[in-house]
Amino acid sequence: MQQSVLNKPVPPGGPDATPVAEVVVGGAAQIAAVFGYEVRKLAHDPSELLMRAVQPALWLVVFGSVFTQIHAIPTGSLTYLEFLTPGILAQSVLFVAIFYGMASIRERELGIVTKFLVSPTPRVVLVGGRALSASLRGFSQAVIIFLLALALSVHLNFAPLAILGVLVAIVLGAALFSTLSMIIASLVKTQERFLGIGQLMTMPLFFASNAIYPVSIMPLWLRYVSYANPLSYLVDALRTLMVPGAASTFPLAVDFGVLSGVALALIVIESRLYPRMAQ
Repeated sequence: MQQSVLNKPVPPGGPDATPVAEVVVGGAAQIAAVFGYEVRKLAHDPSELLMRAVQPALWLVVFGSVFTQIHAIPTGSLTYLEFLTPGILAQSVLFVAIFYGMASIRERELGIVTKFLVSPTPRVVLVGGRALSASLRGFSQAVIIFLLALALSVHLNFAPLAILGVLVAIVLGAALFSTLSMIIASLVKTQERFLGIGQLMTMPLFFASNAIYPVSIMPLWLRYVSYANPLSYLVDALRTLMVPGAASTFPLAVDFGVLSGVALALIVIESRLYPRMAQ
């Protein structure tokens, strides 16, 4: 007869204590498994990436080209397309990440969330892995937007450190907004309510940021809202890294610090709420 779980020796420090190496290895394996799961989903339905490319293409080709011609928005030494391109990349990361919770709701209905929860990996690592895996779609959006920008003769910075910084910013932004999305999904639990809240959030986050116009021309109240909006820091980091000569609103250290801090805080919150997804 197999030994009962109740008769297993309790590790020092309590029943939840596990060796650090075991936690690290288990966490890395869980993150790799979640990444692999996301890659398989994208490989199974690559048309999603093409559909996601339509909106940034419209913003850059139509909106950006028109406002570049009429010079309606002051952007300093940058053309409006140069100013807009990082903002549209940030918008794309926001849009693909903010609806990530919808996948969690579907996974709960299929029993996948329960399988994740019974794994020995700490929940904070599990949620962090799922948050980081959301960056895969952000990377695909970055490739599309860089190609569109080149086709529109937008001058971009292709220095290796700048590209690395863009990738890190995408990871942090996708982790932040996907975790926010999972928190909403854990609270509302139904697709209809989630969609309503997600759609309600995306436009205010986008328009109350520096994505399509500089902070300097905003009314004072909107400027303060923009400072409290994490999307503004993602846009600022991307603009500083992607466009040579772009004037940053905040130092890069502040941009990455805010994105990292908010993402970590949301991951901790969702790690407490995530078991509700299985209910």
